[in-house]
Amino acid sequence: MTPQHCILQGAPLDCGKIRRGCIMGPDAYRTAGLGPALQSLGHTVEDIGNVAPAPYTDVPHPKLHRLSETIAWTQSLADTTEASLARGMPITMGGDHALAAGTVLGAMRYAATQDRPLFVLWLDAHSDFHTLESTDSGNLHGTPVAYVTGRGDFSGWPTLPAPQPFDQIAMIGLRSVDPAERDALQETDITRVDMREIDETGIARPLGAFLDRVEAAGGMLHVSLDVDFLDPAAAPAVGTTVPGGATVREGHLVMEMINDSNLMTSLDLVELNPFLDERGRTAQLMVDLAASALGRNVFDRPTRAY
Repeated sequence: MTPQHCILQGAPLDCGKIRRGCIMGPDAYRTAGLGPALQSLGHTVEDIGNVAPAPYTDVPHPKLHRLSETIAWTQSLADTTEASLARGMPITMGGDHALAAGTVLGAMRYAATQDRPLFVLWLDAHSDFHTLESTDSGNLHGTPVAYVTGRGDFSGWPTLPAPQPFDQIAMIGLRSVDPAERDALQETDITRVDMREIDETGIARPLGAFLDRVEAAGGMLHVSLDVDFLDPAAAPAVGTTVPGGATVREGHLVMEMINDSNLMTSLDLVELNPFLDERGRTAQLMVDLAASALGRNVFDRPTRAY
């Protein structure tokens, strides 16, 4: 990837689900050396600190967990991400996956000002395609893709410039999708790659096809990387573990292909819960993956003394 001005923005958002701990994520990434890792690859790095939610009044909801706070985070992260994109590549250090409602919205707004299509690569065990009506848990980290695509009633949330087109989204690594989400996904043109397809054909083929579409369209690419994209044996610091995820090798291959494409314009690192980590190894792995997406190749991976 050509040298970038990487803007690190912390999102200590911990309201998207009941289990706590993701609030510590941004500082874990800093401690694990995300900034120096990117600088060593020739990029400039600016850490703008942690974003705060927009002012809000907490209004308890009978079903949805911390709705008012999540809307406030969506507003502030959208504004921050849009502003960061005007100056460089925002890398959002989360924080649970509810943050992507804001970061994707900010990328959508900026792409519209550039008259370029935005594509979203969702690396996750889950599709996060619930509406506010369909979620059983009330955990809003399961709703951001529904929100940005205009599904369901998100009254009170920031207005979308236009719904994110289904055919400009790819979900890779799926292996835990609720029935309501599955039924809804099957009615869309979202690219869906589950672990069975990855086992049968490999991860490079569907990813390469999606990246080719982004390039052909002259698109911007927002990458949202959830810790649970990876197998929990390699990345235990997540509250939503699903066995059978991507291996470390597959994770690095995905990131290196993203780097080779030179298409990524913004990146989320989400769902890291340091409270559940083992000697920081998940945080370090996520830093290593981010470095692979920004130019570290297979020969340069550091030895780890876990």
